[in-house]
Amino acid sequence: MTSSKFKNVPPPEGGKSSVYSRFIPREELASFEAWNPDALSSGTAPRAGTGAPAVESVPPAELLATQLRAARQSGYQDGYRDGLSALDEFKQSYAAQITAQLGRLVESHGVQLDGLQQQLAQAIAVCATSMARQVVRSELAVRPELVAAVAQEAVEALLLSARHITVRVHPDDQPLVARGASEVLDARGARLISDASIARGGCRVDSDIASVDSTVPARWRRAAAALGSVTEWTDEPDAGADLPADEEQT
Repeated sequence: MTSSKFKNVPPPEGGKSSVYSRFIPREELASFEAWNPDALSSGTAPRAGTGAPAVESVPPAELLATQLRAARQSGYQDGYRDGLSALDEFKQSYAAQITAQLGRLVESHGVQLDGLQQQLAQAIAVCATSMARQVVRSELAVRPELVAAVAQEAVEALLLSARHITVRVHPDDQPLVARGASEVLDARGARLISDASIARGGCRVDSDIASVDSTVPARWRRAAAALGSVTEWTDEPDAGADLPADEEQT
């Protein structure tokens, strides 16, 4: 009986082209699928050599949704980055503003503190000059003979080359100076003259080359200036004389 299938046998040797050479037996094919003309218009296409369907195309709606999600994510990232940048700029601006305000506040307090220090120094100077004034008044009243030491120091302050020296003192102080400073006056050839315009406790020495003002008001001005105060000497006790102008008005 003749078999319905062809056996897989090689073609005859040295034979010419035959029907066998124009066909591939089924046994030699790994896989195959019959071709259908409708496959060209369908949504899938077979993969080469396997017959499996290819990847399906993405619908337009799903593609649009994907693009929207990507755009939304990109916008979120851009907004987050811009927000961080704006926050950093705000912090720097705020820090600069606070620093400037603190600087102005410290400067204002510094000016106020300087003013308080000046007022305190002035008050201390006024207090010191007031106490010094009381001490000087007490010394002039209790120890008037100290005028002799004042006259002696004034004469010694002149250069040795000075000539025509005259010492002017208050009439009440003349005998005190004559007794207490006689040696210095005689050594320098100075004349002792009474002058009612000279306040008690002081003197004025004149010569051909210089003069020495050792009156009480002049010595007081120098002492008050060293204490940081500008006040004039007065024999009259006056509580308001040593106070600043603004305190006198009040």
